Amino acid sequence: MNINVEEKVPSPAEFCAMRIKAGLSAKSIEAASIGLPNSLYGISIRDGENLIAMGRVVGDGACNFEVVDIAVDPEYQGTGLGKKVMEYIDNYLASAVMEGSYVSMIADESAFYEKLGYKLVAPASQGMTKKFKPNL
Repeated sequence: MNINVEEKVPSPAEFCAMRIKAGLSAKSIEAASIGLPNSLYGISIRDGENLIAMGRVVGDGACNFEVVDIAVDPEYQGTGLGKKVMEYIDNYLASAVMEGSYVSMIADESAFYEKLGYKLVAPASQGMTKKFKPNL
């Protein structure tokens, strides 16, 4: 393996492909092309030229930060890459948060993140979502 860490978001095509490969919901290339440049922070891990892990932080850069799009290629899962992605993200957050900043995430596998110091907010708060139809 020739592992390289890049502190930037992947290309929209790589991002969309990795989400599907890692079992996350699909995103359109159009949405990724608009959204990725608006990231506060991105981390891409590659084996040679191939994207094998990624993660992002989005938000306003002061009051709110959200950890999103944590994904590892299934062929590389269990090798510590998810933890490495989160180490880079946590280092960014440690340098960026201010008094009163709120860091959040929606986690599919909460036990993994709890081992890294993240805490469930329930029952004090509950994550919520609302689906909207795309404006075509």
